[in-house]
Order: sequence, then structure tokens, then C-alpha cells
Amino acid sequence: MRRQPFVAPNWRPRRVTVILCRSGSPCTGPQILAVGIAGLALYVSHDGGCQPPQAIAANAPQMQAVVYRCYGSSEVLKLEQVARPAIADNQLLVKVEAASVNPLDWHFMRGKPYIMRVQAGVGAPKSFAMGVDFSGTVEAVGSKVTRFKVGDEVFGGADGAFAQYLRIGENSGLALKPANVSFVDAAALPIAAITALQALRDKGALKPGQQVLINGASGGVGTYAVQIAKSLGAEVTGVCSTRNVELVRSLGADHVIDYTRDNFTQGAARYDLILDTVGNHSLSALRKVLKPGGAVLMVGGSSGGDFLGPLTGVLSGALYSKFVHERFVFVLARMNAKDLAVLAELMQAGKVKSVIDRHYSLSGVPEAVRYLEEGHARGKVIIDVAQPVTVNSTP
Repeated sequence: MRRQPFVAPNWRPRRVTVILCRSGSPCTGPQILAVGIAGLALYVSHDGGCQPPQAIAANAPQMQAVVYRCYGSSEVLKLEQVARPAIADNQLLVKVEAASVNPLDWHFMRGKPYIMRVQAGVGAPKSFAMGVDFSGTVEAVGSKVTRFKVGDEVFGGADGAFAQYLRIGENSGLALKPANVSFVDAAALPIAAITALQALRDKGALKPGQQVLINGASGGVGTYAVQIAKSLGAEVTGVCSTRNVELVRSLGADHVIDYTRDNFTQGAARYDLILDTVGNHSLSALRKVLKPGGAVLMVGGSSGGDFLGPLTGVLSGALYSKFVHERFVFVLARMNAKDLAVLAELMQAGKVKSVIDRHYSLSGVPEAVRYLEEGHARGKVIIDVAQPVTVNSTP
């Protein structure tokens, strides 16, 4: 007589899921991790359809603004009639006079590197507003605002700068514009100049008499970096193309290297700090022209791929620094009122000026972003928001 196996009351067989790899055998831990990462990459990189425009209440105040409702090239940027933002007790409403374009804008427009979509929105952007740098006049203030009043001329950084009006918190990135500085010059300043200031002064701990090289000295960050480094007492070498040599020299650079003729990483000069906005040289090549204990400050640069993009500089710089005595630091600027006030003082004193390449109207924002993305702009690209344009009403 065959014995029956003992089965406990209410016992049910447990379901065990086994992930099989292409070989047909169970996947290992690293293989499962790789599949998970690939799945995450596929999830955050997918593009959803463009969201429809939102209807505006009949009695709501309106304004013109450039928005994007899906990721893609500059064609996704649309000039629309939208509702004017309402402000809270601690906020201000600013009538925008001018704005400027930054690489940050086209990164958000394209949703690249993909990792940024975790915050900006997967499939489509959470916020439709475009632009950050601005200057303008305070139109209204909340009941708890004490540092600003209606009529103040201000500049700073806030979401939605490519619009006729924007709202911003009193304690956000906002400062008074000096009377002797134009709206255009002030609008060019925030992201690029703060990046240069925080890189050189804070991350680089620049001291008077030190030798500083600016790779990409004719760009948005570079033009400010040359001037700020000089204001801090450095001996400055700027690297740029032939057509920009005189421009960089006029900004105060002590030496200018034309990269079409000379490779600074193969020269005899050595530097205490290198501010690299281009990323066209390896870390080992940059280290060769650093003084012992020097630092490379990496700002943007080469793409680094669609998933992490320039943020690969954070990883590569941190890893490389563990094996050498020099520092390789990726710089991410932080917008704040204190540093904007420092920059305002430098501009008021004539120690820093904005280099303006081109002007566009609000309707020309797609073309302006496309031009900046090509990578040949000299200094900053400005959006003249106050210039009137015609726009179709949102249905």
C-alpha cells in the first residue's frame, strides 16, 4: 500500500517567481539589476503626446507666454495666450522687460538628460512654463512682502521668464537692479554669472595672484568668468576661437589662446584653477597643466549621453579625484538673492558687464533656443519680452 504524503490543513503551495535569462537559466542578481536599470531608462525616456492647451476663464487676466506641452526640438515651443499668474502673500508679480536663454532651457525643452524627467515629468513636462533669467518691474506684491514694493526694478531667476508676467517668492532668487544697469544687461546675468561666481569664489577658493584658465571664455558663463576672476585678483587666460580673441581680451583677460591654433593642454603654462565650460579635453589632459593641488571646475561641457548627460562629470570627477592630489569638481549653481546682490554691485561698479550676442522677441524664442543649442553664441542671447507680438488666443 502506497503511503500518501502528509499535507497540513489549509496548506497551499507557494508560488515562486523565477526570472529566466536568455540562456533559460535563472538570472543572477547583477543580471536582474541590469534589467531593472534598463526598464527604468526605457520608462523615463519615453515621450508622450503633447498636452492640449488649458482653457482660460472668461474674466481671468491674461498674458502672452512661451510654453511647451511635450518634449522635443524647438518646434514644441509655442507662444500662447495664457492666464496671468496669481500671487500668494509672500510673492511678487513682475512685469517682465527682458529674459535670456540658457542651456538649461533647451535641456528642459528636450527632457534631456533623461534622468531630469524624474523631477520635470515622465512622458511630458509637469510645468509648461519656459525660461528662468529675467529682469522687470514689480507690478504687485503680496500682503507679507516687505523687501520690495510696486515699481521696483528687479532681476533674478524664476520659472516662466519667457512671459509678459511672472510670479516669484520674496526670498527667492531676486534682487534690485542697479539704476545704471539696463534691463537687458541685468536679464543676461543670473544663471551664467552666478555659475561663474560660485565656481571661482566658492568651489575654487580663488585667491589674488593665482593663475586661472577659462576654457570657453567667449560663452555665456565664460564671459562673466573672465571678468569675475579679474575682479578677484587673478591672472586670467581665456581660450576661445579666432573670431573671439579680441572680445575676450577686451573683457580683461591677460592672455588669450586661440584653440584653432594652439592646444593649451600641450603648453608649458600651469594653472591654479581651470574653469572648463566646454568639456573637449580629458581629465588627464587637464591635469597635466594644473599646478600641484590645483582644481578643475567643470561647468556643463560635453553631453555625456542622453541618460545622465553632463552629470557624468559629477561621477567622473569624484572618482578621478580619489586617485590624484588635484580636485575635479562639477559645478551646479544655486540661485540666491545674496549672490545676485554681489553681481549687481560688480555691474554697478563697472567691474562686470554683459556681452550680448543677439536679440529676439517672444515669438522668436524657438529660434533663439535653437541658435543657442548650436553652441556658437558669443555671450548671451536676449529675449525682448516687452516688444509687442501677435499671438492667437488659446481655444
